[in-house]
Amino acid sequence: MLKFVPIINHSIMITLFVFVMMLFIDYINVLTRGKMEKAVKGGKGRQYVVSSFLGSTPGCLGAFMNVSFYVHGLLSFGAIVGGMIATSGDESFVMLTLFPKKALLLFGILFILGIIGAWIADKLAGLFKITPCEECKLQEFHKKEERISTWFRPQKIKDFPGLCIPRYISFIFIVTFLSLIGVGIIGTKEWDWKRITIFSSLIIALFITCTSSNHYFKEHIWEHIIKEHLWKVFLWTFFALFFIKFGLNYWNLEVFIKDNMRLILLISALVGIIPESGPHLVFVMMFSNGLIPFSVLLTSSISQDGHGMLPLLSYTVKDSLLIKVFNIAFALIIGGIVYISGL
Repeated sequence: MLKFVPIINHSIMITLFVFVMMLFIDYINVLTRGKMEKAVKGGKGRQYVVSSFLGSTPGCLGAFMNVSFYVHGLLSFGAIVGGMIATSGDESFVMLTLFPKKALLLFGILFILGIIGAWIADKLAGLFKITPCEECKLQEFHKKEERISTWFRPQKIKDFPGLCIPRYISFIFIVTFLSLIGVGIIGTKEWDWKRITIFSSLIIALFITCTSSNHYFKEHIWEHIIKEHLWKVFLWTFFALFFIKFGLNYWNLEVFIKDNMRLILLISALVGIIPESGPHLVFVMMFSNGLIPFSVLLTSSISQDGHGMLPLLSYTVKDSLLIKVFNIAFALIIGGIVYISGL
């Protein structure tokens, strides 16, 4: 049982960091959504830049925005392809935790590749006469959202005895882990930058949780981040860490990977077919442990879209399949080139 303690500890810290980062990114995305809709309107060049930028932002929210723009006719087929190329899902938060400098470099590369891939995809779409889905109408992103001025509501604290049970649960959840981190039970023993960062971030997350409007808390924090994502992030992180540790200790995983690196690269691209943010985490952990080169991580990041493809699948399977085929082919070509170059 003691062998699992470090894995559980590490998994909790990563999950907490993902939680606060998802909360911050969601808050910023909602605050700037109106400006984003105005910015995306324009020529294809602007569409490529905006969709790739949204895709390269941590998490799946940027991908969801791209899907919404696409089904409302604001993005070309190439632009949505580029956005999905740039998307690396919720694993981006984990990568920022494990190797921040390399993660930022990867996001920058994905942003550039997204623009290039978008241009190529539109050229191929014209060549093969691929037309975007015109009949699908994705539900709007909370068009009747409450005003920004109502989100920052310190008076919520005065109403705390009458708040909903989910908000109490969230409050207890954050305070509990603040205490555990504060006394050093979870995380590092020293007050290094990681411990200070996660502790400070949780304080801000606690403030947002306690003072945000009922609509924002229920729809964004509770229903989306906590109920839909948080437990999945923990389980995938735990099993990915367990897989790496078990493979290194009881199965000669390192030798197998080095002897079959081309096969691993191919698998990393094909795993991207799964519209889920978890499987890619295995490759993130392997890269963090020095088992795979950057080329494999890049291949996996290009091909997978996190949860970004799920809303599009419900409206147009044909477009979703075409986007996925292009992304996997693009991932194998770019990843293969980078792998041959020795990276």
